[in-house]
Amino acid sequence: MDSSEMFQVLEGIGKKARRASAALALLPPEAKETCLNNMADALLASADVIADANAKDIANARANGMDEAKIDRLTLTAERISAMADGLRQVAAQNDPVGKVISENTRPNGLKITKVAVPFGVIGIIYEARPNVTADAAGICIKAGNAVILRGGKEAFESNSAIAAILNASAAGDGLPDGIVQLIPWTDREAVKLMLKMDRYIDLVIPRGGEGLIRTVVAEATMPVLKHYKGVCHLFVDAECDMAQAVKIIVNSKCSRPAVCNALETLLIDRTIVDKFAPLVAAELQARHVELRGDAEFCDLVANALPATEDDYHAEYLSLILAVKTVDGVDEAVEHINTYGSRHSDGILSTIQENIEYFTRNVDSSTVYVNASTRFTDGGEFGMGAEIGISTDKLHARGPMGTDELTTYKYIVKGNGQIR
Repeated sequence: MDSSEMFQVLEGIGKKARRASAALALLPPEAKETCLNNMADALLASADVIADANAKDIANARANGMDEAKIDRLTLTAERISAMADGLRQVAAQNDPVGKVISENTRPNGLKITKVAVPFGVIGIIYEARPNVTADAAGICIKAGNAVILRGGKEAFESNSAIAAILNASAAGDGLPDGIVQLIPWTDREAVKLMLKMDRYIDLVIPRGGEGLIRTVVAEATMPVLKHYKGVCHLFVDAECDMAQAVKIIVNSKCSRPAVCNALETLLIDRTIVDKFAPLVAAELQARHVELRGDAEFCDLVANALPATEDDYHAEYLSLILAVKTVDGVDEAVEHINTYGSRHSDGILSTIQENIEYFTRNVDSSTVYVNASTRFTDGGEFGMGAEIGISTDKLHARGPMGTDELTTYKYIVKGNGQIR
């Protein structure tokens, strides 16, 4: 199929999504809740269909030499299918964000101006992830009143296709138009390029995956994009802190799940305590097989630490490697974070209130921590239930994005004959 034929198919997908979104935007909260719970039931009822599709993906993955760790992430067991259904039920039970009054203002001339949350309309999601994301993303978008167009990774194409078809059919069974949930039916990159030109139909696109994918989406999209490129997360150990607590927080931030975007990548230590603190934290990290790459001062204090390069302070390792730097106080720590960081999640470990306030005011990140692990940057941990991703943008959402972040707003102005 050439590009022009492909685009015609994509336009059909876009038109369906636009019609479906118009109906979904008018759906009362209780009807959306019923729709999502019925989708959960449909996934369980079609577990055999999903498993058969997933078996094809796994066979293809093995034939293409995929390693067993990635195959495990791809695999949909009965428990994982059940977890997808549970996730939809959790989203269904959340407060409905649509129609929420954000502000009200009555002007001196009697005009009443109300700012109200409304759906975006159609959201496109491009992702390189496990097939459960198909159900998660669809559920969050629908709860916020949006139709969704999905483009998953080629490794999970059969699984994603089956899940999307089941969810869309369930919505149609509840009387909604065809097109609430749709999956792009090709895996080649040309489909992504064409999808990113569909600003007539797609109001917002959210990429989830590696930095290369996200930069491609940002460069080529003609509609707004919500994203984060990478998570270069920092912790700063201040001159006065609870050292035992600080060590526990650092170990958790780095070691609990090193391959996620909210894991610690660079540790900054105040020079006045580095002699005491560096060996203390290094012992705990090295016991967990963390490779430490530090500046000269740190390397003099810690056996087997490797010299850090300039690139190390820009790096998102996503593994058991940690960059370390000694700094002169909170001001230098903030300067380093704002220079080398990715505006994701950064924190201070301190008992000095003045420094805490300086840090939280001046660090330019979506989430700033005080005496806590960076690993809490997550929709579930923030009480959102589910999330669609993390944003390091400043417009229109920042940090973990739940259903509230998948709405925009409009002003409703009521008068009784006012003219200007």
